[in-house]
Parts: sequence; C-alpha cells; structure tokens
Amino acid sequence: MKTAESNLTSRQRFLAACRGEPLDTPPLWIMRQAGRYLPEYRKLKWKHGFLTMVKTPELATEVTLQPIRRFGFDAAILFSDILVIPEAMGQPYHFRDEGGIGMDFPIRSKDDIDRLDTSGIRERLDYVPGALKLLKRELDGKTALLGFAGSPWTLATYMVEGGSSTHFEKLKELFYGNRALFETLMEKITEAVVNYYRMQVEAGVDAVQIFDSWGGACAGGDYEAASLKWLRRILREIGEAVPVILYAKGLHHRIDELAKAGPQVISVDWTADLGHLRDTLKKPVALQGNLDPVLLNTTPGIVRQETGKILDAMKGYSGGHIFNLGHGILPTARIENVEAIVETVRRS
Repeated sequence: MKTAESNLTSRQRFLAACRGEPLDTPPLWIMRQAGRYLPEYRKLKWKHGFLTMVKTPELATEVTLQPIRRFGFDAAILFSDILVIPEAMGQPYHFRDEGGIGMDFPIRSKDDIDRLDTSGIRERLDYVPGALKLLKRELDGKTALLGFAGSPWTLATYMVEGGSSTHFEKLKELFYGNRALFETLMEKITEAVVNYYRMQVEAGVDAVQIFDSWGGACAGGDYEAASLKWLRRILREIGEAVPVILYAKGLHHRIDELAKAGPQVISVDWTADLGHLRDTLKKPVALQGNLDPVLLNTTPGIVRQETGKILDAMKGYSGGHIFNLGHGILPTARIENVEAIVETVRRS
C-alpha cells in the first residue's frame, strides 16, 4: 500500500526534509557529486578542461546530470567552484602543477582589496544562471536543484594566502594585526556572495549550501568575528527565499550557535557523532550527513554497514535528516560503493 510520502517526488521529499519534516526514508545526495571517480566525467574533463566546463552552461549542465543519471540522487548540485567569486571580483585562479589551487595574486594590502570589484558580479557570472536554467528544464521538477557558494572566511583563506594553505598564517595575521582591513575585505566578499546567491535563487534553485570548509581553523573564541557574523548576514539577506544548508567543517561543537544563525539545515562532517548531536541540540534543526568519504575507497560491505549505523542513529529524529557524506566525494571513490550507499538508504 502506497503512503502519502511514497507519492512525493525526490524534489518534494528533499524539501520536506529541509523543512524539518521527518520522513520514513531520508533523501540522499552527495556533496561534490561530479569528479574523477566517474569515467564519463574524466572523458569530458580531458576534452574540455575544468574551468571551461564550469564556465560553459551546456557542459556544466551535463556534468551536473551525470551522477543523477547513474544514481538517482534526490538533489543535484550545480557543477561549479567556490572560487568563481574571487575570479569575478578580479582575482583569477589556476591549478598548480604540484596540486592545489593558486590565485594569480594574493590579497595582502589595502591596494589589493581596492582592486576587487563587486559591481560586475552578475555580468561576470552570467554562465551560472545560464546553467541553472538549463538544469531546471532537464530535471523537470522531479529532482531538487542546489546552488552553493563558499563562506566569506573560507574564500578569504584562498584570496589572502594566494591559494591552498594548511595553517592560514597570512589571513590570521591580517585578522589579528589589522582588524579594520580584514573587515573591509570581508565586507566586499560578503556583498559578492549575497549577490551570487540572489542570482541562483532568481535562476530557480530549490536550496543553496554555504561551505564554511575552513571555519574550523578559527581559534575558538574568534569564530564569531572571523566567520559567523558574516554567515549570519548572508542568512539574513537570503531570508526565507529558499532553504539554506550550512556546512561548517570541524565545528559540530558549535552546532547550537550555528543553528541560531538561521539555516534550515546544518551539514555535519564525519568526525561528529550524529546520534549524539541530535540528542543534545537545544532546538531541533534538520541535519545532513555524515559518512566518512574515505569509506568509499573500501568495499560495499563496509559502506553498507557504516551507512546503516548513521541511519539507525537518526531514526525517529523529529528535525529532519538528509543522508550525505561528511565532506566532498573523493576522486578515488569506487562506483560500487556509491551504489551501496544508494541501495542502503533506499531500503532503510
């Protein structure tokens, strides 16, 4: 006998979970869905290159749809990159020969910040709504469509360090040594991020995710000034236009603070005990996560077992649960292990 829930589309189920509605089976999507683990992606990247795929709406649409065709996830996340924002502000980036990201120049002074231009964000990023509109047509209302951006703090780590970093020395020196200049930079980045989210909402996304991937690098008492105050502003500006998923890596111990900032969903990394979090939250909020991405390098049996543990821990949770990894999928992930996640969640 079919239940009312079983008659919902994947998109409707996903949005219900974002609203905190408990479902018999959690909706499922995978962060950073596209990647080198998919042969069809590797073929397309070899032919066109990463940045060309990001900036060509037809190619970005194709890459976004590849994992949906294979696995039937409940949500598709736009194929793009968080660093399109600094690039649109006038700070291009590239991929280093030795690996990682390199910015064409680092932000180190007031003159560097003055060079950043937020006035043409919409024009310079017009390929993003172009791709989103194509995706809306292809998904036909059956699968949720997600947009995303990096948090101002996370974007600043790349912009000030000049690319990928480990300890974020230069950004922390700016934060502690010249707070006024740090805030000038963050004001500009926040303005750009807000405009970018508005573009995505206008283009028809069903939800957006904020990646505060390096928020956990902030010293304990300084997270508010370094990152959370800017996230709070973004969440106020977006309002209730669409559900917002906040991913703050390494910060599950601050989950009540994150919840107060106003996201509809908090995405949790794999180091957290999701069952413990659900029981200690002062106010229920939808949770997303949180399988360790490295497990996708192992075997289907291990993946089924560990996926089952998370599902069991979240059974009966009144705040809503979206099953996901605890961070982006790795290029070394095995396709049969992704299939094992889908099978386990669908049968739960």
